[in-house]
Amino acid sequence: MGQWLSWVKSNEKEILNILDNLAKKSVEVSNELVELFADMEHLDEHHTKIKQIERDADGYTRAVFAELNKTFITPLDREDIQRIASKTDDVIDFVEGISGRVVSYKITKAPPFMLEIAKELAKATVEVEYMISKLGNLKKNKDLINHCRNASDIEHTIDDLYRDAVGKLFETNDAITIIKLKDIYEAIETASDRCVDVADVVEDIVLKYA
Repeated sequence: MGQWLSWVKSNEKEILNILDNLAKKSVEVSNELVELFADMEHLDEHHTKIKQIERDADGYTRAVFAELNKTFITPLDREDIQRIASKTDDVIDFVEGISGRVVSYKITKAPPFMLEIAKELAKATVEVEYMISKLGNLKKNKDLINHCRNASDIEHTIDDLYRDAVGKLFETNDAITIIKLKDIYEAIETASDRCVDVADVVEDIVLKYA
């Protein structure tokens, strides 16, 4: 019995460790997106790094689901773990999609407000990583709700920047550029929404377990 309980505890730690590694990739990829918009001369290099991070993140996401499939007792509700993994992976996927659009649309300089929005997204992923890293000991981390709210506040800031950016965009008469850049703006705004999705799940978990 003791050996079985020890295995369960070890398996719980493994699931949470994989989730934390996935969250770290969200920070890494969003920081690389900031670098991309700050250093457009090396666009291809930054895009290559982002693609590699996204592939690494996919590996962690698959690992989470693989562990869940072979685990009878999970550290948190199975559905909550799945949602956290999926939404965190979505953030990373959207960032890779943004980078890919910049390359395929042949954008040569950072569009207005884009660097500012990317920096805010990076802040949101830091909040996501912090929240996920504390899931193993909820009772000792009663400030998690505040970090959930921080992620929401950042998302509101990104929404404001997004509206300013789109408004600036429609002051131009270049329809093709409008279509391209609006697509990129929408993708980065959606990435921030996914950070809030993670925060919402964490807040639910705190209310259930803490």
